[in-house]
Amino acid sequence: MARSPEAKYTRQCSVNVANFVTVRPGSEGVDKINKFNIWKQQMICLLESQELMDFVNDEIVAPEKEKSEQYKLWRRTDSLVKGWILGSVGTDVLHQLLDNETARDVWDQLLNSIFKQHQQQPREIGEDYSRYLPLYQALMKDEWQTAWNTFPGINNLGTTIITSSSETILHIAVLAGKSNDLVKQLVEVMPPTALALKNSGGETALHNAATVGNTAAASVLVDKNPNLLHIVCNDKQLPVHTAAINCHKETLQYLISQHQHESNSNTHPFLFEGQLGVGFLNAIIASEYVDIALDLAQKYPNLTKIVDEDGDSALSIIAQTDTLFPRTDTFTWWQIFFYRRIPIKAIFEVEAGDTIHADATRDIENAIKHGAGQYSNSFHIFSRVGKKLEYMIWSVIEYLVPKLKELREKKSTHAQALQLAKHLCNKIVTLPENEALTIFEKSIHQAAIYGISELVEMIIDKYPSTIYYRDPDTDKDVFLLAATYRFENVTNLLYNMNDRRYILGSSTDDQDNNLLHICGKLAPSYRLNLVAGPALQMQRELQWFKEMENFVPASRRTWINKKKQTPQMLFTKEHEKLKEAGEKWMKDTANACTIAAALIATVMFAAAFTVPGGIEPTSGKPLLSKKPSFMFAVSDAISLFTSITSLLLFLSILTSRYAEEDFLYVLPKRLSMGLLSLFVSITFMLVAFSATLYLVLQRDVAWFVVLLTGFACLPITSFVLLQFPLLVDVISSTYGPGIFSKKTNRLMI
Repeated sequence: MARSPEAKYTRQCSVNVANFVTVRPGSEGVDKINKFNIWKQQMICLLESQELMDFVNDEIVAPEKEKSEQYKLWRRTDSLVKGWILGSVGTDVLHQLLDNETARDVWDQLLNSIFKQHQQQPREIGEDYSRYLPLYQALMKDEWQTAWNTFPGINNLGTTIITSSSETILHIAVLAGKSNDLVKQLVEVMPPTALALKNSGGETALHNAATVGNTAAASVLVDKNPNLLHIVCNDKQLPVHTAAINCHKETLQYLISQHQHESNSNTHPFLFEGQLGVGFLNAIIASEYVDIALDLAQKYPNLTKIVDEDGDSALSIIAQTDTLFPRTDTFTWWQIFFYRRIPIKAIFEVEAGDTIHADATRDIENAIKHGAGQYSNSFHIFSRVGKKLEYMIWSVIEYLVPKLKELREKKSTHAQALQLAKHLCNKIVTLPENEALTIFEKSIHQAAIYGISELVEMIIDKYPSTIYYRDPDTDKDVFLLAATYRFENVTNLLYNMNDRRYILGSSTDDQDNNLLHICGKLAPSYRLNLVAGPALQMQRELQWFKEMENFVPASRRTWINKKKQTPQMLFTKEHEKLKEAGEKWMKDTANACTIAAALIATVMFAAAFTVPGGIEPTSGKPLLSKKPSFMFAVSDAISLFTSITSLLLFLSILTSRYAEEDFLYVLPKRLSMGLLSLFVSITFMLVAFSATLYLVLQRDVAWFVVLLTGFACLPITSFVLLQFPLLVDVISSTYGPGIFSKKTNRLMI
């Protein structure tokens, strides 16, 4: 809340300076720098506690003398601060400061003149702290008893600086995260103001506790001096900001609770409002603590409507945190299977203002209206029992497969992120048009380049005009941006749009590039590498190019940009190296598989004319003719035919013309059929081998036959583990449903 002009220059102060400032710095003595640093930290604590720091850091300047009443008020408070400083320094320093007129002048001379030489030479000062090295090492190793024996008066050294970074023993003990017994002892004997001593980065011991997540130490410090919660470091961060940035949830929750406990106090700025509050909320979202962010956004709705100093709102931070919205294109097949089925609990917002806990996959209306009628109550009871049983079963599965717990946490975080984004959109839409549009436009821009389709869709539904947003630097709209970074989940929204998609399909950027031009450029490497092998990457690029033809009018498919390039010309130029790499990869794969297929065909052809067990000398009939030898014959024939088929397919790959269009269907189709034929060939070759062993050795060592048959499965298993994933990728990308989803029943605005 802004102060009146009179209140701006007036402070009600009734403190004993001697309780805050216990050291008098002088310009002489071996320990003069150490004393000055301690004095400075104590004086800063005093000034900040009385909200007088503005008088020495140029935030409050002297009013004009013509405004005599305001000048008198300022002069009285400035003289108070000046008197505190002059009365707390040594006599030799005092004589050098007497000619200064204001408190700011005195402060500047102390920092920039009298003690300037020493502050500019920290490396020379660092050598003086070498005697504290054993103490430092003992503290970091949690051997505080050793530290006690080495320095018997350690409790009296609590405010002594022991490192070149101006860190005290308390700083180090808290930072170690283990020596909390020593922390308690130090805090007990130290005055509250001494706990606020800062290091060279302006960080107190509470900042260190927040940095390493030492909640126990933070509790001890705050209990002794609650003002530590409100001291900022050189980066203008409170300890609670530090806990959020360093992702220590337990410490963060503790510090938040302490700030909320002091919310009725007017002594310090309120954490949950203004720039301080939105910066804090943004830090929590960036650390992916969505549950905490959702709780704060609901308790303090004003934080959802403002932007920080960088112009970021809570919604735009969510749009930049793509890890909150996991994409299944980075999952394996089993992760996709379980991710879609594992149940979670989420909090759904009801219009009346209440919240209901329900299964995320259940319809929200059903969760809200479950209390109507006796039948509904009975059904709800059975439903709850079924859900609890389901959760119990999944808990057992998660215990057996720990990876599933990570999937459940991802899905739960995703659901909470959607709920938070929905809440933010509902609040932002109530702002004046220009403010709401600014926030929504930046958020939809971030969501498009990070591929968060759910957020893009949500923003367009809440504020339809954002669909016409264009990037001020490149003049690209949302879908041109998504195509640039190859996020098909965002461009798929075009299928669910009304006739406006024809306008968007014709849009161009500042270089006159339309959708086809954008897809003619090479995709970013981090998106391209999601596909295995240069050949399949080339196929994916062709799929993008062909798919965008559905949205670009025929008259625009040969559109020339400012560089005189049609989409096809641009595609050929940009993908020249990828095409060469794809050709080399395809030939290398075909060469390796050709050798394997040729060897199998040779062996199986020779084996076809070799009779297992030999023949009778008199009749010339096979000795094992009465046994089930047809298994050998059939397996041998299938292996021979499939290996030859595979050989021919790989030869056709080697002799292909390798045009751009061939990478779309022709080459992947031949590769998939060749790999499949080779896999079948290897399988039946081993079946024929096992059948032969069984026919020959079953009477003598049957157990040995079973053992060898088991070992025969090793090559098949090796092929499945090493080459089968490639076969699946090729078949999926060529014959699968594809990455582009067609229109659904849901129509966007």
